[in-house]
Amino acid sequence: MAPSLPAALPWVEKYRPTKIKELVYQQETAHLLYSCLTSGNLPHCLFYGPPGTGKTSAALAFCKELFPPEIYKDRVLELNASDERGIKVVREKIKRFAQGTVSTAKFEGFPCPPFKIIILDEADAITSDAQTALRRTMEQFSKITRFFLLCNYVTRVIDPLASRCAKFRFRSLPVQLQVDRLKYIVCQEGISVSDEMLQTLASYCNGDLRRAIMMLESAYRLARGNNITNEIINSVSWRVPDRIISQIDSTCLKISSSGENTLHFSELRNMAMEFINNGYPVSEIIYQLCEALISVNHLNKLQKSVIMIKFAQAEKMLIDGSDELLILMDIFGILFQVYNEPDNVEKLISLTRG
Repeated sequence: MAPSLPAALPWVEKYRPTKIKELVYQQETAHLLYSCLTSGNLPHCLFYGPPGTGKTSAALAFCKELFPPEIYKDRVLELNASDERGIKVVREKIKRFAQGTVSTAKFEGFPCPPFKIIILDEADAITSDAQTALRRTMEQFSKITRFFLLCNYVTRVIDPLASRCAKFRFRSLPVQLQVDRLKYIVCQEGISVSDEMLQTLASYCNGDLRRAIMMLESAYRLARGNNITNEIINSVSWRVPDRIISQIDSTCLKISSSGENTLHFSELRNMAMEFINNGYPVSEIIYQLCEALISVNHLNKLQKSVIMIKFAQAEKMLIDGSDELLILMDIFGILFQVYNEPDNVEKLISLTRG
């Protein structure tokens, strides 16, 4: 019987699947792992897909069913490649573990095949030289060592390394599956949360179950025993309230239709300052504005295209370290210009340049 987990453990770890049958939605991967569990044979595996979809959980659950706790640390090495991604780690830590001998001890209830497993999380963060060295290590010690390479972007793993692995794509989890898992956690923790709140929370996570669980725990702690409200969910998810997004659109539309072009700058600046002072993340404002403006009826296709191009440029400048207030002012200015001259095609196209 597994030891009880400490109460202070974060929910993400506390409710991480420990058996292959507990994995949801990734049927192909679960079927492969179950087959390997019964046959005792395993290829090198490459799991790729969006974050929070179960890549690490699948690899760990498989290893826990393969080896007993007594020899787990001797047979399984887990590394996070975003922290340890240089060629030195591959040549020393990984190679030293891979070339070690494997015991022939057997334990009842566990297959204990004659190989070890190295789980390399965020493998797409490994440098090219380190990936080349890792390929050589995989070739040399394939008889006694298997690799799980986990990554978000399979294109960042070099072809010689990827071609030596069985590749499995992890898909984003549907909202309903996330809600079902959140309901289970809520039931286990003995807390009261409405289905509507769970649905809202899951819809904000874009298929990332890990993020959904972390947001649920944060909302529960923030509520301090009270009901979890939309305001609390917006706070823990960095979500900008819908009324704020509507305010941006309506304000820019109002100013452009009023004809008072000389007064628009101060009003737009005051609105931008208010958002910055309230701590709303500019990246989230851009994302939610994109969602909102796609479905509005007062913009034609050309206007929407111009706005989206400028939003992409603004997000790039934000990543490069530009001032958030200036980025917001740029966004509001673009909306004002597009609304102010909706039929001037040449002017609209010129806005996308530079």
